[in-house]
Amino acid sequence: MPVLRDRVAIVTGAAHGIGRAISVELAREGARVWACDVRAPELDVTRAAVEAVAAGSCRTAVVDVRAADAVSAFVASALDAAGRFDVLVNTAGGVAGQTMRPVEEVSDADWREIFAINLDGAFHFTRAVAPAMKRRGGGAIVNISSGAGRSYSLTGIQAYASAKAGLIGFTRQTARELGAHGIRVNCIAPGFIRSNPASEAQWHAMGESGQRALLGSIALRRLGTPEDIARAVRFFASDDAGWISGQTISVDGGHWMLG
Repeated sequence: MPVLRDRVAIVTGAAHGIGRAISVELAREGARVWACDVRAPELDVTRAAVEAVAAGSCRTAVVDVRAADAVSAFVASALDAAGRFDVLVNTAGGVAGQTMRPVEEVSDADWREIFAINLDGAFHFTRAVAPAMKRRGGGAIVNISSGAGRSYSLTGIQAYASAKAGLIGFTRQTARELGAHGIRVNCIAPGFIRSNPASEAQWHAMGESGQRALLGSIALRRLGTPEDIARAVRFFASDDAGWISGQTISVDGGHWMLG
């Protein structure tokens, strides 16, 4: 029997890469997925991929995680239609097209933009779904951080490393607060994965020597895939993780820099 049969899951950042893989994996395990992102055309592809998995279903919506009012409206609409929330996966994030610059050249606006996408969005969604999960007496929230949040950014973007570290702290704090209501909050810190245009650009920018060095620093000697992350999310969302909360697990193939 699918381990998430008939459960309702929200996945943010679902238009491609890791978010799409998570949506498909949860649906494969029987979840009714509500996938959201700011990229409408790519969301259509995600919906088609999910609907190809017979065990699940998918509805999509264009939602900017930075906009608290938009998040609240989406959650209210989804709750009216679905009647419940069992799982929230905060996947939305990224570097917003930014590249490495010396810290003294980083503007306030660029710093805040990355925090808005990677940390504010998770706060907006967690705040919005918490009342419904409390009323049901349980739920599972999974935040997608990064190896950068546990060590440093391979691309040298200060705000990204800081926001992803903040997401790990947010995981611990909300796990402590929401645990009394049966709500588990955990976090995954992926290693480098070629999952979207930004990560593809980063990979090619490393050059052959940089690519070899990165692979050499990974115990399993391969890059991860979006599906590797999705399977870890499935575990945290399932009853198999019923007594796990407040934890961050690195899914990175054994990247030596993280110890």
